Amino acid sequence: MTLLLASRNENKLRELRAALPAWDIGLLDAREDPVEDGAAFVDNARIKALHGRAHAPGDAWVAGEDSGIEVAALEGRPGVESARWSANWIEDLLAALEGEADRRARYVCELVVIAPDGGEVRATGRLAGTIAAAPRGEEGFGYDPIFVPDGETRTVAELGNAWKAEHSHRARAARALADALR
Repeated sequence: MTLLLASRNENKLRELRAALPAWDIGLLDAREDPVEDGAAFVDNARIKALHGRAHAPGDAWVAGEDSGIEVAALEGRPGVESARWSANWIEDLLAALEGEADRRARYVCELVVIAPDGGEVRATGRLAGTIAAAPRGEEGFGYDPIFVPDGETRTVAELGNAWKAEHSHRARAARALADALR
């Protein structure tokens, strides 16, 4: 299956390709980004998918993806604002949790795919964990240096890209998408 991801994010493309190796996945650069003003991840994923569908070849399947981190002690923030929440994501999140005992968090990924005929398929992936006291590790991107998945002692950045390709919220959403499209 060929799928165009309505994004410019090479990291997300790499993760989706690793999670769906039988698929031909590329980036669809629509030159301008849509306004991501949805109240939830799925809303923003749909906005991106529909924007991409308007700029894609007629026979293409187009995916919109939105993801981020929800922190329990911050009442789910940064949530849909994860990429825009602050200029210094990691430092500011650690500062916001300073002295906080509840460090539970979860990654969330929503994928919305629009078929050439306009039909929609949605998939969700989640990864629960906690926020570490300090950044650790070199791989991954975003909040990975401070996110410790449940059942692990290392951050996603320490576990590495190979682990992430199998276990991340995006990998889980990709598998759910593959199941939904079967």
